Amino acid sequence: MQTKRKIVPYNSELKELAKELRKNMTLSEVLLWNELKQKKMLGYDFDRQRPIGNFIVDFFCKELSLAVEIDGDTHIYKYDYDEERQKELENLSVRFLRFEDIEVKKNMNNVLRVIEDWIVKNKPTPDPSEEGNL
Repeated sequence: MQTKRKIVPYNSELKELAKELRKNMTLSEVLLWNELKQKKMLGYDFDRQRPIGNFIVDFFCKELSLAVEIDGDTHIYKYDYDEERQKELENLSVRFLRFEDIEVKKNMNNVLRVIEDWIVKNKPTPDPSEEGNL
């Protein structure tokens, strides 16, 4: 039986900042976005620089309630902040995959394999009442 998806709060006050972040993505964000956009990842729709609650996550798939974060140089001294931020978002039923910036740049195949594996193991169960309506 499919569980009802929680509504993830959208903070419209972060809309402009998210737009700026999309214009100024890091190289690793651009590289990963090229692999996630246009439903390339097993047919799932990902957004980039998505406001959720009081935060912006690098990539987010609403259907999976999955945030994908890339930790680069800006995260080095912000471990406690990142941990607290993630806990707060996990309280909203957001689940996380985190990758190091260098891993995205040097080992994209492994990053994509980890994301695919997570999706296969955690994708929502289809609602039996929806069968035949595809």
